[in-house]
Amino acid sequence: MKGKIILMASVFLFAMGMVGCDKEEIKYGDWIKRSDFEGVARSDASSFSIGETGYVIGGYDGRDRLTDLWEYNVEQDYWTQKAAFPGTGRTTATAFSLDGKGYYGTGFDGNNYLNDFWEYDPASNTWTQKADFGGSARSGAVSFGLDSKGYLGTGYDGNFLKDMWQYDPLSDTWNQTVSAGGSKRNNATAFVYGGKAYLVCGINNASYITDFWSFDPSTQGWTQLRDIANKNPDEDYDDDYAIARSHALIVNIGNRIFLTCGESGSIRSDTWEYLPDVDLWEATTSFEGTARTAAVSIHTSTRGFVLTGRSSTYRFDDMFEFLPDEEYVSGF
Repeated sequence: MKGKIILMASVFLFAMGMVGCDKEEIKYGDWIKRSDFEGVARSDASSFSIGETGYVIGGYDGRDRLTDLWEYNVEQDYWTQKAAFPGTGRTTATAFSLDGKGYYGTGFDGNNYLNDFWEYDPASNTWTQKADFGGSARSGAVSFGLDSKGYLGTGYDGNFLKDMWQYDPLSDTWNQTVSAGGSKRNNATAFVYGGKAYLVCGINNASYITDFWSFDPSTQGWTQLRDIANKNPDEDYDDDYAIARSHALIVNIGNRIFLTCGESGSIRSDTWEYLPDVDLWEATTSFEGTARTAAVSIHTSTRGFVLTGRSSTYRFDDMFEFLPDEEYVSGF
């Protein structure tokens, strides 16, 4: 009898173990395909978001540098073509929104670096040329709107740059402010969170930049944050970091920040969430469309999207939404 009890207990424990092995941990973060971008497939475009609406402008379709502007209705998932940009078609320009308007400037027209600067008013669907950018003509710059001022800097004008300029829309003037910290950089990425701006990634002298900085508009000063590479042998928080790249995208979803796509010798699809309160990055679900670089992102107050871009000479017109709290399902 005693032997039978031991045997039954062993069978029970083995069965429980098998049940435990079959139970998989739930993974969160899912990419969902949305309505294709209605313009022609392109790369190196620019984008900005105003309220609950996203905009995509310009870029390169493999033959022409474009001037068309498209507006995305997030709630109903459709695109509308808006007033064409009246300036020169260009790639690797930069754009941002500020107080209900969009701003667009700099870039490369195939022959020349540009320094013109324009305002788009969605209420009247009109473009107005503003004062030329105060720095040198360039491409691959970053820009952002913060505390009713615009900021534009870094990039490439034949040399790598780290200067930063402030734009006052009320006086239509530019003033040079404190240069970005750390490395000069081209095709870097900037985002705004909690009343500060952040500068990350980019390339300089054939190296992908690993230093990471925040900008405080109240002091016009830069603060260095933790590097985005494994540079602390005595700590393990960065052991898996593989974040450095150029042409990275920031996807804003509510108060959460995600970085994805881009290139670092190869085309990237891995995605990372930045946790500002602890200055750490965590890997999450990789972008599920075709890996790409030179894409754009748009967002609303609660939703974020990735679209367009290129892989080698192939250009895209598809669009994906990232749902960080949804259970991951393979495919889209």
